[in-house]
Order: sequence, then structure tokens, then C-alpha cells
Amino acid sequence: MTRSPVPLPSGAPRVGLPTDRKLIGPHPFFAAGEKYVRAVVEAAECLPILLPALQPALPADALLAGLDGLLLTGSVSNIEPHHYSDEPSWDGNLHDPARDETIFALIPRAIALGLPILAICRGFQEINVAFGGGLHQKVHEVPGYLDHRENPEDPLDLQYAPRHEIVLTPGGLLAGIAGAERAMVNSVHGQGVSRLGAGLVAEATAPDGLIEAYRRDEGAFLLAVQWHPEWKVRETPFHHGIFRAFGDACRLRAQQRM
Repeated sequence: MTRSPVPLPSGAPRVGLPTDRKLIGPHPFFAAGEKYVRAVVEAAECLPILLPALQPALPADALLAGLDGLLLTGSVSNIEPHHYSDEPSWDGNLHDPARDETIFALIPRAIALGLPILAICRGFQEINVAFGGGLHQKVHEVPGYLDHRENPEDPLDLQYAPRHEIVLTPGGLLAGIAGAERAMVNSVHGQGVSRLGAGLVAEATAPDGLIEAYRRDEGAFLLAVQWHPEWKVRETPFHHGIFRAFGDACRLRAQQRM
């Protein structure tokens, strides 16, 4: 049964979602996962605006004009490694240079403009790279780390089921949202943080010590998580709380803008 759309109040904050460039047949399309769009509407209670990832990229100020927040989504693609390392990519690693070019122009301008930012999975990695951090291209091949990937042959409900515990930083943003010191999260990623970017503060770690979330204390709301809180967001109070906190920051920004 089709779910009814959640009614948004008049003047709801506008949240930009940069898109992926995908081929459907021979034609390129711009796409954003429905689960992210729904979470912006149903949990953050904001209006989603899709931002095209053209190459060359559109001017960042033009894309961000009139927005009250930015959601950097997950994706099937990975950041091209030349953005954070001199190591080569690996065979079969899917890239999206149009998204890379758009994102790495948007992030510094969004920060400068004071836009609230929530970043998920690929977005988590994008923010870290934009702040000078590094990534493991294959976490499962790094000694001491777990395999954080999903089984692609499993049904989606199993792929996105809670997989491992995270330890939340005492006194941090996520600990306040969860009202606890630990939480269970899904695990659907092959890459991860090797070096945290300048000015970013760890918010959560996995059992193997891998950073699973971070924040930035300076400036506007910025929270990045490696897992997927958008998945069935209304069924998990912790995840709903993450989007609600982001939406509240966007509402404050909208009031200031008006």
C-alpha cells in the first residue's frame, strides 16, 4: 500500500540533496535515493530540493541560494582517491566525478554560509576529505578492522538490519539524542576514515575502533554518520532523533534567513 505523504507546514525549511549521475540505458540522469528524500520529509519535516551534479559543476552559490540545510547522501559510488591520497583506485571501483566536483565545491561554501549539514555514508566520507582527512579504500583488508560490508544477496531488510554496536562519545551530540552511551546500527560500507579531518570531533566508534560518526563544534550544525539512519527512519527513535535535530537546525536557519 502506498504511504500518504507527510504534510509539510507552509514555509518549511528547504534542504538540498546533491544528486548522483547515473546511466539509464545510454542516457545520463540525476538521481537521489528515495529513502533520503523521505527521511527529509518525514523525520526532519523539511522540503527536499535535488541539486544537479553537472560537470563542470554549477556555481556553488547558485545551488545553495535559498537553502536552509544540506544533506549529503550515501551512494553506490566512491570518492576518487586522488582527492585524498596518491594511491590508485582498484579495479571495479565505481566513481562519480561529476558528484565529486559538485560536492567539493559545495562543502566549503555551505560551511562559510552557515548551513546546517547532515552527512551519511559517502557524505560522511566527503566531509572528512573536504577537511583534509583520509580514507581506507577497503576497510576489510586493513589489519585489525572488521568487514563492514553488507551481503548484496540478502534482502534489503537484512542488509540494513542492526549489525553492530557503537560507543557514543560522552557528552556528545549523538549521546544526547540517544540518551545512552551505546547504540546498535546497520553496516553497509566498504570504506572508512583512516585519518579524521582538521576540526572534526569523533562522535561514535565501532567495536574495532573505526570512527562511525563525527561532528564539528565550530559554526553551524554539522553531523556525519557512516551508517544509514534514513532507513525506515520513523521506526527507530535514535535515527528519527538524528533527522529531527538536523531539521531543528534547518528551521533555525530558515528563521534567521527570513
